Amino acid sequence: MKTTSKPQNISIENIYRLDGRVPIAKAVPFGLQHILAMFVSNLAPITIIAGAAGLDTSSLAVLLQNAMFIAGIATLIQLYPVWHVGSRLPVVMGVSFTFVAVLSTVASNYGYPSVIGAVIVGGLMEGTLGLLANYWRRLITPIVAASVVTAIGFSLFTVGTRSFGGGYVEDFGSAQNLLLGLFTLIVCLVWNALAKGYLKQLNVLAGLLAGYAAAVLMGKVDLSTLLSGGLIALPRPLPYLPEFNLGAIISVCIIFLVSAAETIGDTSALVSGGLDREITSREISGSLACDGYASCVSGLFGCPPVTSFSQNVGLVAMTKVVNRFTIMTGAACMILASLLPPVGNFFASLPESVLGGCTIMMFGSIVVSGMRMIADCGFSQRNITIASLSLAVGIGFTATTEADIWNIFPETIKSVFASNVVAVVFVVSIILSLVLPKNMDIVKDAQ
Repeated sequence: MKTTSKPQNISIENIYRLDGRVPIAKAVPFGLQHILAMFVSNLAPITIIAGAAGLDTSSLAVLLQNAMFIAGIATLIQLYPVWHVGSRLPVVMGVSFTFVAVLSTVASNYGYPSVIGAVIVGGLMEGTLGLLANYWRRLITPIVAASVVTAIGFSLFTVGTRSFGGGYVEDFGSAQNLLLGLFTLIVCLVWNALAKGYLKQLNVLAGLLAGYAAAVLMGKVDLSTLLSGGLIALPRPLPYLPEFNLGAIISVCIIFLVSAAETIGDTSALVSGGLDREITSREISGSLACDGYASCVSGLFGCPPVTSFSQNVGLVAMTKVVNRFTIMTGAACMILASLLPPVGNFFASLPESVLGGCTIMMFGSIVVSGMRMIADCGFSQRNITIASLSLAVGIGFTATTEADIWNIFPETIKSVFASNVVAVVFVVSIILSLVLPKNMDIVKDAQ
């Protein structure tokens, strides 16, 4: 085992241990590696949701700056817990893609203040449930979590397509937008194919930078906005006063439960792949509590929920770098970046087609990850029934062409489920997991 609770001498070898000091000059590059692997993914969800809400570029820049600040603070709390909040694991936090579909719908239907109100309430709920995780975590079985992750990928396909075509703009699907998205995607693919080692994790960043440069040459970026707001600025709390819409709150709270299932899967995989052991109940509880309460604070800063990032889990499994001090240096760099408005302005000026080219493959990889999780659960008759039925109902009942199937239900139910494949899959898979007999295969064999 590579973990130890005893203090270690300052050594580069400590990057493979949970505790211990690493020389600062060596720690920073490894810490930045973990941050850069998720940097774009941390900011992309806000850009998509803000686009659905119709926010202007200056408002988006403030939110992006706040998101970097909250992600850095939440990562520090995961590494160095406050009371029972935090897992004491090498978890990197960021704004979650899980909420993109539902929050985009809330933003377009009820406005951005309703997004903030729902995030605050949902964060308080998940944080409290995290502290009580010992009493309910067995409800979210591995096959439920796997079905949900697969559904999340499917739900984001249309989001990626909208961005690829230029976003919510008049020239959606124009040749210029499609060429820019295609160029960005090709750069990501070529980088992923040719780069070596941990550099593969930076394929999204490489595509973003190349796509941005191409967008500048095409005249699709206003460079005069980059230095607006000065060189240094503090994050701004309450950029929007929250509004509390019941339908929005119910929808978002359901996705918080979905996110909790993801977090359990992410942290379990991180401990198994990086620390060579099984996760403890205390670590699950602390991780979920940090997810929830940090998301509540994120809402107060006008941002969507934050959660553990799957990219970090893959990086830990590949490099075995698990040192808390090392990853803390990366979190500190994220906080410093949040104090520099040009960084936020850069991402705010990013054309949607560039973002689509970077993320469309990422969304597809989420579906593949979910399929891999289903395979890891095993293809027993019970698991096949839960996954296949929940996905069939979730995808079929939320298709735009079949929206009338929800007409007999109250408006609140329709607002939660009619266009939310993840919520439907989560509820159906939970119900099936509770009611189906544990020995389905044994009964079948006996017959």
